[in-house]
Amino acid sequence: MKKLTVLFIAVALVFSAFKISTIKTENIFGDPITEHIDSSFSPNQNFFMFANNTWFKTHPIPASESSNGIFRTIEDTINESIKKICESSAIANAPKGSNKQKIGDFYFSGMDTSAIERNGSSALAEEFKKIEAIKTNEDLMVSIAHFFTMEVANMFSFAVLKDEKKSSQYIVALAQCKLGLPNRDYYFNTDPRTTTIRKEYVKHVSRMFEISGSKKEEADKVSNQLMLLETKLAKACRKMEDLRDPYKNYNKMSVADLGKLTSAINWNITFTQLGLPKIDSVVIGQPEFFTALQTTITTTSIDDWKNYLKWNLINKYASYSNKQIAKQNFYFYSTVLEGVSEEKPRWKTIVEKTNSALGELIGQVYVQDYLPKGTKEKLTEIGNNIRDVYAEHIKQLNWMSDITKQKALSKLNKINMKVGYPDKWKDLSSLEIIRDGYLQNVINVDKWDYKYMLNKYGKPVDKTEWEMFPQTYNAYYDPANNEIVVPACNIIVPGFEGRMPDDAVLYGIIGGSTFGHEITHGFDDQGSLYDENGNLNDWWTKEDRAKFVAKTKLIVEQYKNYKVLDSIHLNGENTQGENIADLGGVIMGLEAFRKTKQGQSNELINGYTPEQRYFLAYAYAWMVNRTEASMAKRIHTDVHSPAEFRVNGPLSDIDAFYKAFQIKKGDAMYHEENVRVRIW
Repeated sequence: MKKLTVLFIAVALVFSAFKISTIKTENIFGDPITEHIDSSFSPNQNFFMFANNTWFKTHPIPASESSNGIFRTIEDTINESIKKICESSAIANAPKGSNKQKIGDFYFSGMDTSAIERNGSSALAEEFKKIEAIKTNEDLMVSIAHFFTMEVANMFSFAVLKDEKKSSQYIVALAQCKLGLPNRDYYFNTDPRTTTIRKEYVKHVSRMFEISGSKKEEADKVSNQLMLLETKLAKACRKMEDLRDPYKNYNKMSVADLGKLTSAINWNITFTQLGLPKIDSVVIGQPEFFTALQTTITTTSIDDWKNYLKWNLINKYASYSNKQIAKQNFYFYSTVLEGVSEEKPRWKTIVEKTNSALGELIGQVYVQDYLPKGTKEKLTEIGNNIRDVYAEHIKQLNWMSDITKQKALSKLNKINMKVGYPDKWKDLSSLEIIRDGYLQNVINVDKWDYKYMLNKYGKPVDKTEWEMFPQTYNAYYDPANNEIVVPACNIIVPGFEGRMPDDAVLYGIIGGSTFGHEITHGFDDQGSLYDENGNLNDWWTKEDRAKFVAKTKLIVEQYKNYKVLDSIHLNGENTQGENIADLGGVIMGLEAFRKTKQGQSNELINGYTPEQRYFLAYAYAWMVNRTEASMAKRIHTDVHSPAEFRVNGPLSDIDAFYKAFQIKKGDAMYHEENVRVRIW
């Protein structure tokens, strides 16, 4: 992973940027917004490459990564901080059960490769014995339920989630299964790339069984049978784009009716085994999957199901086992699927796993030691500026009736903005972490996570809960809570050492691609189906909904026409929610920027006007380059468009961009006015 050679601005200085009264035009400091420009590309033809390609040329993707860019740069810096937290905890003689002991011992156990080799997969020995003991269908379902408590992939998905039609309470949700390959299409697509991946997957499964003790002939047989079983399950799964309609994926029924779909499963016993003996109803995501599962259960031998369970157990914990298993796992899931040829340095892998496992504990230290006071307040201020602009836009919409506008404004006003870090932290006191058992620690975390989820059932929804850590460079919108969550580290802007970024940068990155994007998710094709209280409840007039759908169809068609790699086109249906959010975000960020001192001026920085600089900053927010293998995988599995189209796509719909860079008919960035998408 290569880093930018400049440091990150202190957050305290970032805060001061909102008080800029004048902008100097001298290029005294380095300026990543203009230094990354590659003038061999025209902004009229490919704005993404124009804005970022000089950085790409000087920062190739490391052999240990599937991507490089602004995300990797920021995550490297965050990882360095987390590494310090882990190392300082690992050498301390911390009291048993303290946060420091858990962080330190988890990290130490991951770095102790000698103990990992010595222990091997011994922590799973009892689990394999349970699988071997399966004799009947009832035994099988007991094991299926048991492995849910370890969060191991299974023949269907189980979770305790917010009830989308009554978001103040939790409900049991069942859905189609998770597969060994990234999604169902990998089992059926016939293009050469996917066909090769399928063949490699069969070889991979065989090799993993062989490493685990099976003879090669038996491993080959098991692998082929497993592929047939997973293909049956995949055939019953819905495609990703068909999972986008929350109404079609919300099917509430009694446990008795569920039993009629899958009589091969005694659901009362299964739910008791899962720890929920008094369930009377569930929400089924895809009923047809469970109908097909009934046939698959009854026509598949117990031995094949046992091998299926063994594989899911091996696959889940391969990265934390001995070197031989971990290396083979890396080959398929990182090299074949992502194009990564080398493993990361050990410390980086373990830092990332420690953070994902104990991020709630690490976050408390990160907030205390790496963020100045006032972070949460300033992020809230930026978010409110974007929300105010959003309200102005809704009031001025020419396609929406007044009655729907009032409901939209009410929903916008009620969006809860969680920024910075939680007001209260999760209690991990019952989680046991030991110093000499890396795999056991991972299992303990998985079991704790399951119990935490299970304990939600029957209780009111906790509106204070966060699903990200403050040190996570990401953000999200939760429609069932009508909330956005923006972790503290999103304030980081790489490349401005010892000084403040100008408002064009702040609003292009923090305002547009973060707050504006997440707020727009409340009004995209999915989020717009939820009301101000987070309930799945269509609050639109019939006419307004029809106009909105017509506009979303335009954005679907726009992105379906984008071609990536050799002959792969983007899935406009699957990515439409993120594409709508990107478009809304960059527009709202621009409008908020125009209210700043810089946004109202005509002063140049390094030869670029304020609005040109805003668009360049927005492109910088998505400065990401990927390996071809990773790109191909994400086109099939990710609801986000590739970075290039997260920039060129929305900008080609914005009139102000055309004016800023003099985009003309015939330019690749030019779209005819009648097909430019205008929603929010």
